[in-house]
Amino acid sequence: MTPIKLYRNPKSGHCHRAELLLALLGLPYETIDLDMTNGAHKAPQFLKISSFGLVPAIDDSGYTLADSNAILVYLVQTYAKGSTWMPQDPKDAADVQRWLTVAADNIYSGPCAARLVKVFDVPLDHDAAVAKSHALFKMMDAHLDGREWLATNTITIADIAGYSYIAHAPEGGVDLTPYPHIRAWLKRIESQPNFVGMPTSPIPELA
Repeated sequence: MTPIKLYRNPKSGHCHRAELLLALLGLPYETIDLDMTNGAHKAPQFLKISSFGLVPAIDDSGYTLADSNAILVYLVQTYAKGSTWMPQDPKDAADVQRWLTVAADNIYSGPCAARLVKVFDVPLDHDAAVAKSHALFKMMDAHLDGREWLATNTITIADIAGYSYIAHAPEGGVDLTPYPHIRAWLKRIESQPNFVGMPTSPIPELA
């Protein structure tokens, strides 16, 4: 099998969720790090792959796709169809989709945004992002009380979509100490065969 090309920023949680699933599925892939500081993601050549100039994007033997959650769905439907990664039961599938939406909304505006401020100096409202993170984490910690995974009784792409920014929330100044069930869930993901982590950034002093 020809390796799947993954265009990425190595410190992007969106990119990491795509790489994490590639690794967990045991698929051959190669990473291509874009010099985004100098606008490589807006170069005409890359815009042919990702029309919005966003990472991650993949090239699977000529088929190109951007958007991290779309990539998760594509990889499972192409290389692990019928597996528990994306359940076929309508209710379970809907629950997975619900968590993909949480990843694109609550996680993005919460722990992702807080980390963007601290790691990438993006001018966002850090206090608001931290508050959103804790509101989300309180709900998730209660949800994970008595269960191992977010959507079903086994790991799915819902867990992969949620992992990266939550695991690295402390880099954005969001403390995970009050959330034991989330921390246990993170460890379960990290114990999966072929797990790959995302590079860490310095953790800021918590107020």
